Amino acid sequence: MKYLPRIIDAELDLRLRSVGATLIVGPKWCGKTTTGKQRAKSVLEMQDPDLQEGYLKLAATKPSLLLQGKKPRLIDEWQLAPVLWDAVRVSVDRSEEKGLYILTGSVVTDDTKIKHTGTGRISRLEMFPMSLFESGESSGQISMAELFSHPHDHIDGAKGSLSMERLIFAACRGGWPSALNAKDDEARLFIAEDYVRNVAEVDISRIDRVSRDPDLAAALLKSYARNISTLASKATIRKDVLSFREVSMPTIDSYLEALRKLFVVCDIDAWCPAIRSASDMRATPKRGLCDPSVAVAALGVRPDYFLKDFKTFGFIFESLVMRDLKAYSLRLGGKLSYYRDRYGLECDAVLHLKDGRYALIEIKLGSFEIEEGATHLLEMKELIRKYNETEKQCPLAEPDILMVVTGGEFAYTRDDGVHVVPVSSLKP
Repeated sequence: MKYLPRIIDAELDLRLRSVGATLIVGPKWCGKTTTGKQRAKSVLEMQDPDLQEGYLKLAATKPSLLLQGKKPRLIDEWQLAPVLWDAVRVSVDRSEEKGLYILTGSVVTDDTKIKHTGTGRISRLEMFPMSLFESGESSGQISMAELFSHPHDHIDGAKGSLSMERLIFAACRGGWPSALNAKDDEARLFIAEDYVRNVAEVDISRIDRVSRDPDLAAALLKSYARNISTLASKATIRKDVLSFREVSMPTIDSYLEALRKLFVVCDIDAWCPAIRSASDMRATPKRGLCDPSVAVAALGVRPDYFLKDFKTFGFIFESLVMRDLKAYSLRLGGKLSYYRDRYGLECDAVLHLKDGRYALIEIKLGSFEIEEGATHLLEMKELIRKYNETEKQCPLAEPDILMVVTGGEFAYTRDDGVHVVPVSSLKP
């Protein structure tokens, strides 16, 4: 099977040159092990059923023996034997070499089983399902990095590569590498459906060995899918689930924490600059899942459904764009958030780079919504400008990029400087 290059490849190479070990985390089936194997010279697969029992016994007696092998050595699903974390840390401490180990895991492990955080020895690298650029479905004609370097350049003439029908299918199929390699569309859609089924029936109970109700887990995922890309409170989510069965808020919290540890639930934090009163900010996380296909599968629908319900697909589309922006921001050394205040001023995404530059981004599926998105961006830029007129000691940098990401075909720069960009034309 041909390896499709991933955005984190360059980030992994940097870490292999810089630190002794790298931990790749992210949802199951997103390609962590395959990516790690491209750089590894030896592999320890803790999930191998023929060898797992022996590996676990060895880990309990002399874990350092499991680290023997050509370096970099990949240790897949290391959390099955948490003692390996400290063994790797000690091995790194005793060596001056870099790039000794690559660890992969699909869950957040119990910190109580680890004696040291690994800071300075083990670098953490997050991986996401494939973006449209990684899956070869974005033309890649517009680079986020180049936009930041030349924010005033016009982008007229660039084109997206997906029709609305193909965009809907890509969102429903998701960014799972195995889905791209499936033989037909039915099989490609099945991957996400099977993923959701496994999470609800198996993974959510295995992660911390707490028995959880698969039907309740499925109902919770469905509620999250219904509230995707919104600021729905946990009380709203609980109300949804109450239509299925009685459930307490502590139980909801327990299930959501398990889904976060599985990297299935991936909420977006709020950006809260002091451009209005602190009490005016909305700090509730925006509800998100690791991939739009998880929401689609949890809802139990297929691509044809969204051809008749573009309003619902608008939320799924925003989830797809956020997934891609998170992947691209990783390559740019950035962080993604959102902004909304009680006056109704909003910005679907705020992409901050480490050097202080940032982009304000609105996500609008159709062309009729572009004007509304651009208006929000310009209002927010003006709000920041007015704030700086009165706040001389701690002014806020003005945004470097104003962008409306759409599901359309053509990119262009408006007279007011707002870039209109099809999601299927983007790359890091």
